[in-house]
Amino acid sequence: MNAPRSRLAAVSAYLPETTMTTGELEDRVAARSPGADFPRGLVERGSGVRRRHLAAPGELPSDLAVRASREALEDAGARPLDLDLVIYAGVLGDTVEPATAHVVAAKLGAACPVFDVRNACNGFVNAIEIADAFIARGTHRRILIACGELLSSGTPWTVASTEEFFAAAVHYTFSDAGAAMVLEAGAEPGVLGTRFSAESAAWRLAAVPVTNLTSDPDAPAAAIGRFDYDFLAFADAFNRLDLEALHKPLAEAGLRWRDFAVVCVHQAALPYLWAFCDRAGIPPDKTVVTIADHGNVASATLPLQLARAVRDGRVRRGDLVAMVGLASGISAGIVIARW
Repeated sequence: MNAPRSRLAAVSAYLPETTMTTGELEDRVAARSPGADFPRGLVERGSGVRRRHLAAPGELPSDLAVRASREALEDAGARPLDLDLVIYAGVLGDTVEPATAHVVAAKLGAACPVFDVRNACNGFVNAIEIADAFIARGTHRRILIACGELLSSGTPWTVASTEEFFAAAVHYTFSDAGAAMVLEAGAEPGVLGTRFSAESAAWRLAAVPVTNLTSDPDAPAAAIGRFDYDFLAFADAFNRLDLEALHKPLAEAGLRWRDFAVVCVHQAALPYLWAFCDRAGIPPDKTVVTIADHGNVASATLPLQLARAVRDGRVRRGDLVAMVGLASGISAGIVIARW
């Protein structure tokens, strides 16, 4: 008897209706920061982000994930009670304890095991690899992967100086979104290959620290710090990253980038997307550009791109798709699948 194979049954993304242009964002920061004199248009020129989404007041990461999950389940013809596992794969979550997957499952009405997977912006594609392994082992038949990114919650709307504005600039590219994917057991393979690599010595180049983490009773309480991001050093580290993890699965499968309907690539800045594609040999016309109109949505970026490509008819059933992950840590990887 052949082992079951995982198929991508459905993918969905939820984008909040409220949006803000980069110009409007700069106006708001300037109005609240009389001590900061910064050049207008800098964020858009440097990142390519024209617009971002803002979640409604009171919405949590789990709410964004649930909105996307309900659509994905409907598209897959499944109910929450049909799920064997829920994996939450967002950078942000509702809680430190317990796993946000519990919150998502409870809001959906699922009654199955759950856990979280966190690996910066690569959490979602790492979760695909895990789900594929579980289905191939025969222990699970239907798995939901979900994430909700409420990145606007960390936006520094007030800065004390021009220098502080530049230091916080990466925050002004962030956006809010939810994403979900349903994987099911099937006779024909959907996930054809995965491969990941990491250069963990570079983890300090892009990090959100937990400050005051100590047992000292006289120290201030622990808190989540601001995103500390050294763009030039971070880009240089990625430029030195061995891309064998991306190219080897292609060679093993006898595939080239041109064989894919789309190649979804993580997008933190539009100029770097094109530079990375040039280095990796990815044809620009195979990409799905979302960062310009939707901002950087962290782990929701790759499923958002795939969902858009499916909606727009660029990907049809039976087409090959690739998801190329790039994340703080640093890590890179690829998921090759047949939609």
